[in-house]
Amino acid sequence: MIHYLKKDQISKEKWDDCVLNSFNSLVYAESWYLDIVAYGWEALVEDDYSAVMPLIWNRKAGINYLFQPFFTQQLGVFSSGLLTPDRINRFIEAIPPQFKYGEINLNTHNPLVDTKKDYTLQLNHELDLINPYNHLYNNYSDNIKRNLKKAQNSSLSIQKGISPELITNLFREGKGLRLNHITPFHYKRLNHLMHKSLSISKGVTYGVFSPLNELMAGAFLLISNDRIIFLFSGTSEKARNSGALAYLIDHVIKMFAGTAITFDFEGSNDNNLARFYRGFGSSEVVYPRVTYNHLPRVVWSIVQIIKKLR
Repeated sequence: MIHYLKKDQISKEKWDDCVLNSFNSLVYAESWYLDIVAYGWEALVEDDYSAVMPLIWNRKAGINYLFQPFFTQQLGVFSSGLLTPDRINRFIEAIPPQFKYGEINLNTHNPLVDTKKDYTLQLNHELDLINPYNHLYNNYSDNIKRNLKKAQNSSLSIQKGISPELITNLFREGKGLRLNHITPFHYKRLNHLMHKSLSISKGVTYGVFSPLNELMAGAFLLISNDRIIFLFSGTSEKARNSGALAYLIDHVIKMFAGTAITFDFEGSNDNNLARFYRGFGSSEVVYPRVTYNHLPRVVWSIVQIIKKLR
């Protein structure tokens, strides 16, 4: 039986035991991670934590709704047992009626068939690192190999353990200038997430520097459950012509080559990023994004108008 539990009713010990022992375990669903990215998370729990599904909610204009928090690509249902479409649908239908609207991402191992909710399939890229580095390198695209040659010719160097703030600042001063939906609040939360991950040995940072000690690219990666997640990165304007980001990713692949670890690029539906990630020999995988709307038509019309005016 599936139960709806508020945050103070959740046993974090049982929750994490379920998530960490799930065949589809993801660090995003661990309680410490949810506590940072979603202060108001609740949950659906099957029986005595045989399967769990976090519910990330907020309230605006008197409307309770579910959403996918920043820095959390996939959530959904986690279990050590078989997850059939019927079982996933039972969780979706168990979402409490007070959440009138929802946009939530399930995970790659949450199949949906004939659900009453609308859903689309989102794209991710993963690379199995079980093979030796030479084998992995041979599957790189010509463009990635050219970028790596540029990096070598530019005499770039890599440093592990750089400050998280260096990475967020690099992003804010570059691509972040064009992304108004990422606010100072989000950067503060991201820095908190990175520092916490580093303190519990579930994260690592890398920086790529020029011969003049300029930070060209930086990245933060989550490491948990035999998976490395390329969660966040930043590059300088100069880095575009130096191959710095490709050099950083190649360095991590080289470090973990020959191990039973999956490199998760965490995206992307963006064609340019997808092409870049495929260049490392990654495979495409998909996960469902579920949307539903139980709001009265008049209320929904007002919500849409407010969104357009922002």
